[in-house]
Amino acid sequence: MPRISKPGLGILTSFALAACTSPDQVARLSDPKAGFSAVTSPARAILNKDAVMLMSASEIETNAKRVHALVHERTIGADTAVQVALLNNRGLQSSYARLGVSSADVWQSIMQPNPVASLGVFQIGADGLNGYGSVEGMIAFNLLAAFTQPDRTRQAELRFTQTQLQALEDTLRVAVETRRAWIEAVSAFETAGLIRQAQETADAGSELAARLGDTGYLNKAEQAREHAFHAELSGQRAKARLDAQLAKEALTRQLGLWGSEVDYYVPNALPGLPARVVDGSDIEARALRNRVDLAIAKLELQALAQAYGMTNATRFVSDFELIAGAETERENDGGSLQSDTKPQLELEFAIPIFDSGKARMKKAEASYMIAAHDLAQRAVNVRSEARSAHAAHVGSHRIARHYRDAVLPLRKTIEEEALLSYNGMITSTFELLADTRARMSSNLSEAEARRDFWLADANLMAAIYGGGSASSGRDGRANIANESAAGH
Repeated sequence: MPRISKPGLGILTSFALAACTSPDQVARLSDPKAGFSAVTSPARAILNKDAVMLMSASEIETNAKRVHALVHERTIGADTAVQVALLNNRGLQSSYARLGVSSADVWQSIMQPNPVASLGVFQIGADGLNGYGSVEGMIAFNLLAAFTQPDRTRQAELRFTQTQLQALEDTLRVAVETRRAWIEAVSAFETAGLIRQAQETADAGSELAARLGDTGYLNKAEQAREHAFHAELSGQRAKARLDAQLAKEALTRQLGLWGSEVDYYVPNALPGLPARVVDGSDIEARALRNRVDLAIAKLELQALAQAYGMTNATRFVSDFELIAGAETERENDGGSLQSDTKPQLELEFAIPIFDSGKARMKKAEASYMIAAHDLAQRAVNVRSEARSAHAAHVGSHRIARHYRDAVLPLRKTIEEEALLSYNGMITSTFELLADTRARMSSNLSEAEARRDFWLADANLMAAIYGGGSASSGRDGRANIANESAAGH
């Protein structure tokens, strides 16, 4: 049997020590929910909502019961809708599960590559056992992996942090999209209700026109005008009911509901306007300080900077292995078996004759500049998005308040005066109906303006914290950093 020489044992011992990792590191990274606290704490601070990571059948079952209690045959508000989405949206759970993949990558990076062992038995001579025999045993160690292990661990930790921020970004995105879907659904039902009220007025006008036509008091053109208005409004009501149904279905998808859980309700009208709007004096600074996607981009730049330095350090050496072992030769000398064992130590590395590493350096440098320019542009965009979102927030509030405080009171006064004139037989029934229809139209405009404000309010939160659109955290630049660090 082969044996390893003392130099080989020394090298093995050094590698064993280098491969050791602390129990705290292993415990942190082996946790099934490693890194999830970086999502739950900000979600609680920003949204005042709970986020859960479902990793077992029992957790899924318990969570389903909680969701059922929140939605089944209940009228849910915007905050409840957001909470249900954070609990039950499976796309969000997929994002959380990526934390496990990323933490495993960090765990893998702190472990040294396994040595490669080889064993060979060779026979010399043609006379079987009477000839010469050779047994060779070798163990190969990747020295380059050992030397670059701290850098690779830092890279993996950065990517793990990016994944945590991406999970938080996805959490904010689901929250914002759910709030928007809730606003759209409630607004659709409110519109359907207002059109139903308008149709009741149209029904009365159409019926009156038919009766007056029978008496000859109303000509055919005037009768047709009332009937046409009634018919058009019937079509608008059918469309409004369909829009409300589809808007609720879009909300249901965000909530991740199916089966009997879809038996929930939304309010018939959106909330009234708040008394004040959000102060925008420091809106840009708040966005730059809090935007999660901007933090992800900064980490991408940092990862590429580290990859650039690692590529520079290993530009001439892409494969560096130390091979230790022993060779035992035996000889049958006159019936006596003689053996001789010799230690072996080899060092293998690629000679940079053709590939000097300049191409890898150029790629790493270009990748870094891509990330730097993207980060600068993203910062510009974040500033603009914050200003635009605040302008929409303030402007839509002003418009909705104008309808509420100016237009609707005037329409109400006109209708009340028309009713008094009608009771005094000064105006006709059709004039009263026309004023009522005009007021209904103003109610629709006010409801639409109120919907626009609440949508702008949701967009403002997204502009400050993130989640307004699909994040670019998985756009491939992390892969560029990985390739640059690996020297490919």
